[in-house]
Amino acid sequence: MTLEATREGGTVRFPFDNSYARLPDRFRARLDPTPVAAPRLLRLNTALAERLGLDPAALASPEGVAILAGNRVPEGAEPIAAAYAGHQFGGFSPQLGDGRAILLGEVVAPDGARFDIQLKGSGRTPFSRSGDGRAAVGPVLREYLVSEAMAALGVPTTRALAAVSTGQAVMRETPLPGAVLTRVASSHIRVGTFQFFAARRDVEALRVLADHAIARHYPEAAEAPSPARALLEGVVARQAALVGQWMLIGFIHGVMNTDNTSVSGETIDYGPCAFMDAYDASTVFSSIDHGGRYAYGSQPGIMQWNLARLAEALLPLLAEDEDAAVAVAQEVLAGYAPAFEAAYLGGLRAKIGLPGDRAGDHALAGDLLKAMAENGADFTLTFRRLCRAAEDEAGDAAVRALFTDPAAYDAWALRWRERLAEAGGDPTARAAAMHAVNPAVIPRNHLVEAALESAVQRDDLAPFEALLASVTRPFEDQPGADVAPGAPEQPYMTFCGT
Repeated sequence: MTLEATREGGTVRFPFDNSYARLPDRFRARLDPTPVAAPRLLRLNTALAERLGLDPAALASPEGVAILAGNRVPEGAEPIAAAYAGHQFGGFSPQLGDGRAILLGEVVAPDGARFDIQLKGSGRTPFSRSGDGRAAVGPVLREYLVSEAMAALGVPTTRALAAVSTGQAVMRETPLPGAVLTRVASSHIRVGTFQFFAARRDVEALRVLADHAIARHYPEAAEAPSPARALLEGVVARQAALVGQWMLIGFIHGVMNTDNTSVSGETIDYGPCAFMDAYDASTVFSSIDHGGRYAYGSQPGIMQWNLARLAEALLPLLAEDEDAAVAVAQEVLAGYAPAFEAAYLGGLRAKIGLPGDRAGDHALAGDLLKAMAENGADFTLTFRRLCRAAEDEAGDAAVRALFTDPAAYDAWALRWRERLAEAGGDPTARAAAMHAVNPAVIPRNHLVEAALESAVQRDDLAPFEALLASVTRPFEDQPGADVAPGAPEQPYMTFCGT
């Protein structure tokens, strides 16, 4: 017998107001999630539920778990799979879309903020192509863990509301336990969403989508002389700042396709993502990124490329004359590089305790990174230990220990201390400010893998829970956090999880 999602009312209430579902039919396909055999709650984000105005106890009830698994459609939901296109590793696909995710609807939180509630791994859709529309426990828990760590680090990101196991296997290289992630985002509008309609020369839909994105994310743009230009400017500014934040914490997205670039400026789609250990700008973790397109050091340039694709899609809205529209797009895109540099270099100055912006600061920060790369220094621990060294030279020993040639640090530290002396100020206050921007804890790759293995192979979530508790307090000193992992026997690899 084929299971069908129940559409009865119940005690779990969502304050739905589904604006995207009210857009024209060509924006999405309407369908219910595909029910699963035996849903079981793995993790519920109680704090996030309360932020959304939801009742955590109701969500953890059998009825709530049925909703989170896709077995029951809550009252007020209008489930849809969104249409979008995208450049994937540089090649354009005119139709991608939600192949294993269904947007239940949008909730309006008590403070008036609007959020998408999406089930990821909820079954096949018209956009699934050859996929099964499902997700496995490992990738679901990875996204839960890393997205919540990013939120705690202060990085704009989608969030994880819940993870539910399905009681069914999904077939990948081997059978794996299945799961559904409930993802929360300020929206799921992507650069690829605009590309979908641009590829079809559907200017009317482009205009509708732009108006929707403006109303939802950039309301001030509606009053601008050219709302479409103001929208592009807003996305450029947010993405420049976002990639700057990624670079400052050693985060590598791994699959920066245009369909994974959110118009809202949030980090989205945690597939082959990871954090660097030893600093190396060429670091690539993704098993499918054979050419290193999305390497750590390439991320700023790739984001600029993605934004250029958004500008191309918006050309019909930027000006009636194509040459004039291209000129507008080029002018807006020219603002990306200085915006990124300001975010990134300003963040680097804060990480090494430099107040203001003086000549030579950029070179000083860059020379530290160069020395770190040449000496295998751990990215996170170098900056964290510098906090202590900024307060007291006795802290130098712990930093020096991270460098294969400690003299490389010594040479740099002499110049750094001269700059700190020129700046003056209270060393204790400086160290405290540095502690606030240099995390002590990140989702270390070996710990993530150990937690996922325990969950998948032994159905033991204790390591996952312990790691989640740790990475969501990233700026606190914690036992065992001040130890760099050893070099792996083989290069660390991550996978898309599809």
